Parts: sequence; C-alpha cells; structure tokens
Amino acid sequence: MTTATSAALRRIQLGNALSAFGNGFTVPFTFIYVSQVRGLGAGTAGVVLATLAVAALIVLPFTGRAIDRRGPVPVAVVGTLLAATGSLGLGLSGSEPLVIAAAASLGAGVAVVQPALATMIVWCSTTATRSRAFATSFFLNNLGLGVGGLLGGMLVDTAHPSSFLRLFAIEAAMFLVLGAVVAGTRLPKAPRLGEAIPGKERSASGNGWRVLLADRSMVTLCVLGFVMFFACYGQFESGLSAFAVEVTRISPATLGIALAANTAVIVLAQFVVLRLVEHRRRSRVIAGVGLVWTVAWVVAGASGVVHGHHAAAVAAIISTYALFGLGEAMLAPTVSPLVADLAPERMVGQYNAAFALVKQLALALGPAVGGVLVGAGAYDAYLVMLVVCSLGISVIALRLGRGLTAAQDSPLRATRVVAQSVPKPQVEETLPA
Repeated sequence: MTTATSAALRRIQLGNALSAFGNGFTVPFTFIYVSQVRGLGAGTAGVVLATLAVAALIVLPFTGRAIDRRGPVPVAVVGTLLAATGSLGLGLSGSEPLVIAAAASLGAGVAVVQPALATMIVWCSTTATRSRAFATSFFLNNLGLGVGGLLGGMLVDTAHPSSFLRLFAIEAAMFLVLGAVVAGTRLPKAPRLGEAIPGKERSASGNGWRVLLADRSMVTLCVLGFVMFFACYGQFESGLSAFAVEVTRISPATLGIALAANTAVIVLAQFVVLRLVEHRRRSRVIAGVGLVWTVAWVVAGASGVVHGHHAAAVAAIISTYALFGLGEAMLAPTVSPLVADLAPERMVGQYNAAFALVKQLALALGPAVGGVLVGAGAYDAYLVMLVVCSLGISVIALRLGRGLTAAQDSPLRATRVVAQSVPKPQVEETLPA
C-alpha cells in the first residue's frame, strides 16, 4: 500500500468516526424528542423511526450501481448532504409532515453513505490490510457513537427543546465534515481487488443484480447477514431491552450501563480479537460468533430466572450485552472484507449496497418481530427463536465456508502459502581459481 493510499484511508476513517460521533448525539434521543419534546406522540415517533428504515430500503437498490458508475466519492458526498439536511430538519421541524420528511432525508442519506464508505475502504486496502482497515473503521465508529452519546446525554434537557436543536445541529455539522473530508480524498483510480483472490476470474459476464444473484457464495452470505442482524442488532433497542426491563426487572439506568458494556468490549477488545482471528478462516470465525451469541441469549434467559437475586440478574444482563460486543468485534474484520473479496472488480459498490440492503431489512424486521413477541408476553418463544437463529449463524457460516476458495476464506494464510511456494533465486558461488 502506498503512502498516498494510506493517507486516504486514514482520512476516510477519521471522517467516518466524526460522523458516528455526531450520530451518537441524537440516536438515543430521537424517539423521546419526537414523542415528548415536540409533543407529536409515540405513534408519530414510531412512524419517524420506520421512515428512517423505509427510506434506506428505497435508495439502497440504486446506490450500488451509482457507486460503480460514478465512483464512491460523489455518491458519498451526496449522501452526506442528504443526511445533514435531514438531521437539521428534524431539529427545526415541529409538525408531523415535516418531521417525517426530514427523517426520510436522513435515512436515505445515511443509507447512501454507508456502502460508499465501505467501497472507499476497499479501494484503499489490499488483501493484507483489508481486515485491519474494516476493524479499525468499526472500532472508531463505536468509539465515536459512545462518546457522542455520552456528551449528548449531558447536553439534553427535555424541558428545553433548544437543547435538542443543538444536538441535531451537531449531527448535521458532522455529516458536512464527513462530506468535506471525502470530497478532498484522492482515491486509487481502480479497485485494488485483483491481487486479493489469486486464481479467481474477476470479470463478470453481465452486470447488476443478475450477476449478484447468480453468485451462490454472495447469496449465502446475504442470508447469513440477515440472520446475524436480525438476531443481534435488531434486538438491542426492542426485544432485548424490553425483556431486560420487564422480565429481569432492571432499571433503565442499569440498561444504559449494559449498553455501555457492549461498546466498551468492542473498543477495548477489537484489536486483540483482530490479532486472534485475522489468520483464521473467516467462515469459522463467523461460526464462532454464532456460538458466542447463543451463550449470550442463554445468559439473558437465565437473568429472567434469577430476577429475584438482583445482583445476579444485573450481572447476567450486562454479560449478555458484553458477549454481543465480543461477537461484533469478531465480525468486523471478517464479514465486510469477505463481501469485497467476493465482488467482481467493477461491482464492489453493488455488492456492498446489496449487503447493506439485507442489513437494513433485518434491522427493520428484527425489532418488529421481537416487539410483537415480547409485547405478547411470549418470552420463552422469543428466547428460543433467537437461540435457534444464533445456532443457525454457525450452520450457515460453515456451509458458506465450503463454497469459498482458500484465498476468500483465509486470504492472509493463502498469501503466505503462495509466497512460500515461490522458489528463491539461487546464487552461484564463485570459487577462487
């Protein structure tokens, strides 16, 4: 990797961290802001959150092709402008139609930015550096969210709507900073993928969704991604939090500590985990995540059984969130690089956008399904469903591994084997006359 490429990657990661920092100011408080501070009610707040997801689902099918045709930089800049407009609009809007319109702009903008940034990271990395690049990005993203959420909690005051306007203005400003950083970044002229997958034909006969859907490994990875995001991320702010409060009977403040434990594990363990997994098969690492999350859901169930022993119940819930953080740290250097290594060179944006679309679907359906089950008091069915999903992650990951080449499943090991197989040049020894 050249010095210029390394500098570009650092700029991208810094901009992404600042954007996450801005998100942290608003994400925990959006529902309260719309329902209570603006007085629009819980129904409208729910519509706003749904609009964020629906807007993303609408734009993502077109985002990948735009990235591949126009390049990730202009697409990312447009996304940051949309997101900044939506964020500031939420802070200024006082009526239901305007709040929903602002949420649509914010949701669409964030959805456009994510695959564009992922594609930029791919362009600025090689097979030897891609896992670390994505792990670093994930680490900085969580650090930014955590710090932003902490500061946002100190600034917010439900009795003063102007404090929320300040939060949304900070978020909008961070999106604009990200746009400026991306716009000033000089990327390589072409994706750096050819060296990543030796022996694989990187040209696609055709393009678009037909090529992607014909790629069995990518389809399997998308199914795997849906189950992962449904069973973990899709439950954080819905079923799991409701279970913790209603069944385990912990306070909302303790729930905040559990969420902080999740972020802390990611921030503290990310690079330790990276050293442990980057030389191992990606499919087996992902299978390990399924087992870790299975334990997490079993521990969550145990917290409900021992809720009469408050300290034990609290420890169990905090451990659940911490185990989810460990699994997330394991996924960061494996899943996104694998998406890139499966993609034909001219379809990196489309593959990233497709995986983002699957993620968004899971994040939309996860809270809905979890909320219905928990709302109906079907806690046993809820936990059984998520244990089965977590075990399913392990099964699907191992199945995926059977369809991957050695270089796709473990690129660093494959690169080392290729390097060792190259014969060293022999130096003839000249004897004295």
